[in-house]
Amino acid sequence: MVAHTMPRLAALAAGLLVWPMPVAAQQAADSIVPMLGPIMARPTSELAGVVQRYQVDRAALRRRYDVEWSALRRERMRAFYAGWRTRLAELDFEALGVEGRVDFILLDRTLRHELALLDREAALADGMHSLLPFADRLMALEEARRRVDSVDAAGAAALLAALPGEIRQLRSAAESSLAGGRGGQGGRGASARPSRIVALRAANALADLQRTVSRWYRHYAGYDPLFTWWVAEPYREADKALEDYGKFLRERLVGYKEGEDEPIVGDPIGAAGMQEDLEHAFILYTPAELIAIAEREFAWCEAEMRRVASDLGFGDDWRAALEHVKRQHVAPGGQPMLVRDLAREAVAFVRERDLVTVPPLAEEVWRLEMLSPEAQKVSPFFLGGEVIRVAFPTDAMAYDDRQMTMRGNNVHFSRATVHHELIPGHHLQGFMSDRYNAHREVFATPFWHEGGALYWEMLLWDLGFPRTAEDRVGMLFWRAHRAARIIFSLRFHLGSMTPQEAIDFLVDRVGHERANAEAEVRRSFNGSYSPLYQAAYMIGGLQLRALSRELVEGGRMTARQFHDAVLEGGPMPIELVRARLLEERLPRGYTAQWRFAGDPRPR
Repeated sequence: MVAHTMPRLAALAAGLLVWPMPVAAQQAADSIVPMLGPIMARPTSELAGVVQRYQVDRAALRRRYDVEWSALRRERMRAFYAGWRTRLAELDFEALGVEGRVDFILLDRTLRHELALLDREAALADGMHSLLPFADRLMALEEARRRVDSVDAAGAAALLAALPGEIRQLRSAAESSLAGGRGGQGGRGASARPSRIVALRAANALADLQRTVSRWYRHYAGYDPLFTWWVAEPYREADKALEDYGKFLRERLVGYKEGEDEPIVGDPIGAAGMQEDLEHAFILYTPAELIAIAEREFAWCEAEMRRVASDLGFGDDWRAALEHVKRQHVAPGGQPMLVRDLAREAVAFVRERDLVTVPPLAEEVWRLEMLSPEAQKVSPFFLGGEVIRVAFPTDAMAYDDRQMTMRGNNVHFSRATVHHELIPGHHLQGFMSDRYNAHREVFATPFWHEGGALYWEMLLWDLGFPRTAEDRVGMLFWRAHRAARIIFSLRFHLGSMTPQEAIDFLVDRVGHERANAEAEVRRSFNGSYSPLYQAAYMIGGLQLRALSRELVEGGRMTARQFHDAVLEGGPMPIELVRARLLEERLPRGYTAQWRFAGDPRPR
């Protein structure tokens, strides 16, 4: 018996023999690694490889031409996008199926939008020229290095040596303009005082330029002795001049004071830019109609908030109900455990109702990090995805700030948003879109990402997720906040609302703590979010809500089938999600047709 057992153990150790896996272990393996056959059998787009090729080629070019605001980069990218449009037009569109047509239409619209953005960037660069007339010359240094041209050390030294004097003249002219002259958008040869918007844009572009010149200098310094002999001293003086000039632009033209938070200025794109962005997102409504939709949704939230205030014994005093809820926060140090418990509760809720597939691995791998006090100036609540980033006070924060942060992240507000950031929201979105139709990440839109997470807030409300009146207050607060985002962000970009008016609107009409309102508006207008980003939460949510009513309530799909299909299709404008799920063979050149919210005008 021993003689037979030893060879078997040796073979097992060598990996040549596998004993049958116990049933419990097999079930555990199935829960972590899905069956591979269904994955292989899923239909794919004929253009998946084409879109992936576009994506990786574009990324390669952006790495190669990495000088911010460079005319050369714009020229090269313009040729790339135009070339892709030509090649795309050569494909046999009529031979494509549903998925291929969706990708064709999305890629063509993406290429047209990228060309429009280049035009927009060129106009903005022209508007900054009077403040940064030297920018092209400095950019050319780094662009020559990227081409691996021989460096002209003496010529570069002369260029840098002349820069401090040129900047002194620019500062003198700007100081003179402060005494008179109307603020404007600027332009080549403009002598009027630049607006705060243009000045802030120029200050940010100057910071990018300074980093570019520093990268160029570090490449040669020390390695090329002749370069260092010529350039070291002029570079130090030029770098100091650029640093001082950036400070001048921020302090004198933007109004930034040392030791204070930078003023919220923003960069509105105007009606024409807004219309182009809406067409790119396949949104048929005008900005004015979207604002009307938001006001309609906001009015519903206000009525519901008065109703829940009455249930809590506060009559129709919604502010008293909100204050009651804000005081119900955990103690310092307790927020991570609260988030953990809320995340588990949300997963259990959607699983029990068979609303969406939650892969065990998705549930296992999410992580939690705390936001720093500095990060909380622009992100006063949660940021989500595979890692949920949590705002709560630290001992370095002022007393009033600590109080506002705890009140703004109370138990019931948190319960209304943890599922937005994790499961079934952003984390599940990212987990699934990484694994299905990953090529469509290039078509990502906040109407799918943020709208999808907001849709779940609406659906969970309908399904009774709020257990108490306080939970209802928490969910209504955030829903009103999403409607308010549409109103203040679109009005800002149309020029009819200032950042300060937006802050006051969030405090007076939604019930935000003032510091949190300031952080929210700063986050919206600091340039890291697209102009339609804040509007996309509720608008995308309303699109998915309308689509769910059409397909799920219409009996064509179960809730789980619908939600899985949205996630597995990958990120894209919701109107194209609708076309996929309805299996429509869209025509070439398709544009938005769907009035998902009906007539937004009040009846």
